[in-house]
Amino acid sequence: MRHFRSVWLFIGLLLAYTTLVSAQSEFKYSYMPKKVYENQLFAVTIMAIGKSDSDMPFFTFDRSSRTQALFSKPLVVQNGNDSFYTFYFKASDQDIRIPSLFISTQNTEATLESKTIFIKNLKKREDFSNVLAADMKIKNSQVSHYDEKNHIVTLSIEAFEANLEDMKLNGVQESDIDSLTRDNAKVEAEFYVVLPVEEKVLKFTYFNTIKKQYVFLEVPVVVVDATVSTQSDLNPKEDSFEKLKKYTFMTLVVFFFIMFLFRRDFFYLVFGVISLITLLTFYIPHKKICVTQGASLYILPTNTSTISTKINQEFDTMLLGEREGFKKVEYKEGIIGWVKNEDLCNN
Repeated sequence: MRHFRSVWLFIGLLLAYTTLVSAQSEFKYSYMPKKVYENQLFAVTIMAIGKSDSDMPFFTFDRSSRTQALFSKPLVVQNGNDSFYTFYFKASDQDIRIPSLFISTQNTEATLESKTIFIKNLKKREDFSNVLAADMKIKNSQVSHYDEKNHIVTLSIEAFEANLEDMKLNGVQESDIDSLTRDNAKVEAEFYVVLPVEEKVLKFTYFNTIKKQYVFLEVPVVVVDATVSTQSDLNPKEDSFEKLKKYTFMTLVVFFFIMFLFRRDFFYLVFGVISLITLLTFYIPHKKICVTQGASLYILPTNTSTISTKINQEFDTMLLGEREGFKKVEYKEGIIGWVKNEDLCNN
């Protein structure tokens, strides 16, 4: 009798261990949309039941398929004993087939069969920016002179599960993405648009994939002193503290010289002279430089910045500022930007 009890106890322990191993190796899709819109970014999530943190799975989508995840490594979220692995895909204009997924760990191997996601039609609008996103917001904006008839509006955009690389605006002279970075669901981009000076507000919509509706975004088109804007030191000849500095040193000069006259203490004379010399530096005229014909005038002192205009002829101008490899100049009245050092005249 004891022998049979030992056998049954062994079988029970074996079944429990088998169940535990099976639970640790169980993978399944916990989220996969049935339908998405054209060009939409969407998530596909795999759930691992009871997987230990030390047993990180290795995921491989069928390489023979043209459809692949945007990132080879998934976004990992741990919830108790379960783990969730999220990959991001981008839809095209046709039904998309998620390829078979091969999963391997130290102990097991598993395969998730391919799935088909259908494309839904989205009724377009004239003010639609071609962006579909779970959320989208304008972090910062900058309005600068483009030429005599136009302004250039630069937007710093943050969005989630968004196709910002497709962003375009209808009815404008020019618009495009200047730079874009993506970290799984989060995407940030610099977008610019050229608008007539008469336009006072920039309005457009994006499609919110969570709310299933269009959402309006708008930006006032007002040229402001760039030192108080989010992208500082783009435009002004004189920063916002320049006058304050001048008045402060004027006051110090008067104060120290009056104190010297009354006290006859050379301490006040020395500091008065130092304050006067510092004050005079604010009135030293800007250095003149020569810019070659055909040079590009950049909005920002970076190689990836938007080019606001081209210099149509060689000209002399005041040097307003310097950054590594760039000089800030005023091309025409109100049109200020950055030129590369290599675009300066040799003489």
